[in-house]
Amino acid sequence: MLQPITCNNYTIHFNEELYTRLNKHIDSHFYSKIFVLVDENTHEHCLPYFLSNVQTNLEIEIIEIEAGEEHKNIETCSGVWNVLSELGADRKSLMINLGGGVVTDLGGFVASTFMRGIDFINVPTTLLAMVDASVGGKTGVDLGSLKNQIGVINVPVFVFVDTKFLNTLPSEQVRSGFAEMLKHGLIHDEKYWDKLLKTSGETNELDNLIHESIVIKNKVVMEDPKESGLRKTLNYGHTLGHAIESYFLQEPSKPTLLHGEAIAIGMILATFLSHELHSFPVNKLKTITEVFIQKYGKVQFEPTDYERIIELLKFDKKNAFGDINFVLLEDIGKTIIDVKVDNDLIIKSFEYYKNH
Repeated sequence: MLQPITCNNYTIHFNEELYTRLNKHIDSHFYSKIFVLVDENTHEHCLPYFLSNVQTNLEIEIIEIEAGEEHKNIETCSGVWNVLSELGADRKSLMINLGGGVVTDLGGFVASTFMRGIDFINVPTTLLAMVDASVGGKTGVDLGSLKNQIGVINVPVFVFVDTKFLNTLPSEQVRSGFAEMLKHGLIHDEKYWDKLLKTSGETNELDNLIHESIVIKNKVVMEDPKESGLRKTLNYGHTLGHAIESYFLQEPSKPTLLHGEAIAIGMILATFLSHELHSFPVNKLKTITEVFIQKYGKVQFEPTDYERIIELLKFDKKNAFGDINFVLLEDIGKTIIDVKVDNDLIIKSFEYYKNH
């Protein structure tokens, strides 16, 4: 059985134990009404199973949003706020966000701002949301194609991780989440990185690795809840990865990349920069490049793409005073934050990626 993980002011519960905990919580908190936020995928594949485990006499209202990063915006929030209002939500309502990172990020933001804040519980249903969005209390939405520009840090009452939901996912979504787990290995623990490379993907083994990933992220967040230092290390590969993801989202000729696919490219580029600027070992650079390309394939970049991606870097939330700050590695598990990198070297990192 996976042990609960205590975070800043809330707990993450796993699998069988979580429904007992959920029902006990609802029973003891005298909520006026429960709202469950889903998208069309979780409405169909996850909601029936979830509701079959919820025991309450309270009225439960379902609110559905459209699936996909392109709907993670203020317009969608307005729709949800209006529905909450029309359905009689008040300060004593509970919101349960059942879905991937878009649902939990947006739902957390909606709950944190509706009537200045109502209780919410996150039930992540994708691997990415379990190992990433479930920890740290970041909520928010995109501004156009710029990721997570609007939001607040506010923690849920609980996070409930039921790994059975992973069986509802297409394989590329599982692969996308696995990229964040690989990142946890690179920034924190070479033994964990090696374990991930050797995993067979068996359910039991994956459950334990998910738990370990959440423990790693939580340890970082507990030490630095407001992202003033150590928490920045969680952005490894994300500075360029987010810019690539945003660029591909707004460029009609480009395929839409899943978050993990864009971050995988970002981690290859960041590891190359780490080698160039901080003597990251070349043999490990080679291994990391091969692992990510083998798992996530290659994306084609043209030289004209580089400038436009670099232009998007200025919107990265980690920047200050106009400087673009990178997280780099001296070695696996040894991070350096707030590294400034000039554009020529960024272009060189893209050329390295292109030639492998």
